[in-house]
Amino acid sequence: MLKGKAAVVTGATSGIGLGIARALAAEGANVMINGFGEAEAIEKERAGLESAFGIRALYSDADMTRPPEITAMVAEAEKAFGAVDILVNNAGIQFVSPVEDFPPEKWDAIVAINLSSAFHAVRAAVPGMKARKWGRIINTGSAHALVASPFKSAYVAAKHGIAGLTKTVALETAAHGITVNAICPGYVWTPLVEKQIPATMQARGLTREQVINDVMLAGQATKQFVTVDEIGALAVFLAGDMARSITGALITIDGGWTAA
Repeated sequence: MLKGKAAVVTGATSGIGLGIARALAAEGANVMINGFGEAEAIEKERAGLESAFGIRALYSDADMTRPPEITAMVAEAEKAFGAVDILVNNAGIQFVSPVEDFPPEKWDAIVAINLSSAFHAVRAAVPGMKARKWGRIINTGSAHALVASPFKSAYVAAKHGIAGLTKTVALETAAHGITVNAICPGYVWTPLVEKQIPATMQARGLTREQVINDVMLAGQATKQFVTVDEIGALAVFLAGDMARSITGALITIDGGWTAA
């Protein structure tokens, strides 16, 4: 379905990003993954993509807080693959704290990585997509792009920003064969979510089980975590030709959380 296409997926060395990269590779797309982690583990994932799916896989260690590195990452992928047809802005971090105690440096880092990095990547990728009259930009939003939760001021602000960026760029590029959408998951069991549990326990005075059942899954009517594979499948659909009329959409995959 995506054979001959090339994708850049940020925040793709684990969790949702890696799941999306694997799903795109399974459909024949060459992929560049980006993110932090141990070099040996990252190389294992990169090589695994190539061996499992018969595609080309590259790795970029671009720092999502540094705009010049983001621009260089897109340029490197365009040079290696001949194009960046699909851009998935997935890089993200989290920090949980009451707003009066929220460290300003944590706010700055979350906004830079979760929101500003997407702007810089989009800005770098759109000219090539316009020239080819085809492109797919998929931003990882969140249910928190639509609703708020306590103690997550920076994350919620950044994800609401992703919603606005998605809609604006969708309108600017709609006549050029480019679609821009945001996938908005509920809680997905990933390393990022697991790391939130101790801080949420402290902020709310709850046990681990209470955080999982009474906070994370409280709003999800299914009472189940969303899976990485489900998000990967949605990304593949949005990257395909049958989704050409879907643009500017915030697509929830949240177990019914935002339906209430």
